[in-house]
Amino acid sequence: MSKKMTKTAKKAAKKTERRSDAVARDCSLLLSPVVTEKAVGCSEHNQVVFKVRLDADKNSVARAVQELFGVTVLKVNTIRQKGKVKRFRGIKGVRSDYKKAILTLKKGQQIDLSEGVKEN
Repeated sequence: MSKKMTKTAKKAAKKTERRSDAVARDCSLLLSPVVTEKAVGCSEHNQVVFKVRLDADKNSVARAVQELFGVTVLKVNTIRQKGKVKRFRGIKGVRSDYKKAILTLKKGQQIDLSEGVKEN
């Protein structure tokens, strides 16, 4: 015996499906944390640095970090870094461009990058 879904139930199911797709897309924007001396020094000012995809915007990066780590993001600064030209045995090559996002977290909150992502 199959029941027919009402229009409101169908709309709610579609909305939930779109929301989960948007969250998965946002979470795929974060490529890796940046662990350099300067980036680790930012942690004194409640900041975390991530390498993100080139097409990432500030709102989606903030949403992804809030979903993954359960923290409140106050501000996002992005930097687009052009790839350097390097030579190896006389052959010229170019490193890829990348984008960094510096996230300012709410006071008292922090992300411990050594633990990894906590699953609910």
